[in-house]
Amino acid sequence: MILISKHIIPKGFQGITLYPFVVLRTPSLKTNQVLVNHERIHLKQQLELLILPFYIWYAVEFLIRFVHCKNWHMAYRNISFEREAYINEQDLNYLKSRSCLAFRKYI
Repeated sequence: MILISKHIIPKGFQGITLYPFVVLRTPSLKTNQVLVNHERIHLKQQLELLILPFYIWYAVEFLIRFVHCKNWHMAYRNISFEREAYINEQDLNYLKSRSCLAFRKYI
């Protein structure tokens, strides 16, 4: 389910996935198929890891990458979940062929 809220979205981002919702900054972003696909990839990741472990893994991996590279944006972009989503966001059929726990190959 897609919700619209500019208040939930961190500055500099257009959307965020908080299972079971995809939250977008503006209504016009609903038509951005690449962005929506990116967020749907995160929905699948969250469901596979039973939601709470996803958020724990995400936070721990971010912290490890941030300590390593000392750059917030680089740490975020190199989280395995984000790497999978960014690399495959333009393939609108990706979720149909995606294997279970596919994010592991992006660690």
